[in-house]
Amino acid sequence: MRQHFIPYYAYYVELGAKHLSIAMGGPMERIGTNHEDLIHDVQLDYYGKQLATCSSDRTIKIYDIIDGGERKHVADLKGHDGPVWQIAWAHPQYGNILASCSYDRQVMVWKEHTPHSWAQIYVCRDHEGSVNSISWGPKEFGLCLACASSDETVRVLTRNQDDSWDQKVIPTAHKTGVNAVSWAPATTGDMLASGGVEAPVMRLVTGGCDNMVKLWRFVGDKWESETELQAHTDWVRDVAFSPSLGSNALIFASCSQDKKVIIWTQASGSSEWAHKTISFSCAVWRVSWSVTGNILAASGGDNQVTLWKDNLLGEWEQIGQLSEDGTTTKG
Repeated sequence: MRQHFIPYYAYYVELGAKHLSIAMGGPMERIGTNHEDLIHDVQLDYYGKQLATCSSDRTIKIYDIIDGGERKHVADLKGHDGPVWQIAWAHPQYGNILASCSYDRQVMVWKEHTPHSWAQIYVCRDHEGSVNSISWGPKEFGLCLACASSDETVRVLTRNQDDSWDQKVIPTAHKTGVNAVSWAPATTGDMLASGGVEAPVMRLVTGGCDNMVKLWRFVGDKWESETELQAHTDWVRDVAFSPSLGSNALIFASCSQDKKVIIWTQASGSSEWAHKTISFSCAVWRVSWSVTGNILAASGGDNQVTLWKDNLLGEWEQIGQLSEDGTTTKG
């Protein structure tokens, strides 16, 4: 059993075989989901009004969040032929859209056309291995979905104005497989000689089975390798860019089976990535940021979620731990 933290709404989630235990600033509450197998992911939409779960039973379930926190099961999304690993909500500017990825090598994009009535609007069947991670790009880039797969590739799916979809492929992103992908915030490019500013930069970070973290940048009409960062000594399980609100620096976190979380920082105008390392007693599976980007949550093999923040000396210190009763204890 693993813990998961949804920082945007201070949700603490325990993923169980057929149930969901969830706390929102209060005691842990067990919820019957009607899933028939292990739940792998749970995500709230942009406004915190809908909750989605996905499972090894090949289904996705949608819940309305009613005032007071009550959850009402309103829809089942069926189409995958294997365990569904991750789900991701698109920005509401593009409608109520959810993406899912699975061991069945497929990525599906779903849309709620009328209340509680969902349908597939796109299916990508081009991967040759399990699709392990998905991430929607910043809304400034349109409806763009990055997909990381065990077939060593990353595919970026983009919806066109006529509702068709294009894809760009990073062919060998990581040898032996890609485990995680995350979009950088839509920061502006360098200042031009004319005094103007370049368009926002499209940038991804990926983590793989080769123990590497890699940065990718969209140049012209293709994705190009920007930087390779080698500091982990085992599979990289998750990567997550910080929203970096109010900061010109780029910041992201990576976590690994080597029992480390690494926070990477690139100062404005620099091409170098500095890093700070946090050591744990077990493998770390997931990392996620608060909405303001100043607090990092990490969850690992010990079924604990810890909260971290950098202090005035630039060192990362534990500021809390989320317990199974839904309370937060100071670090």
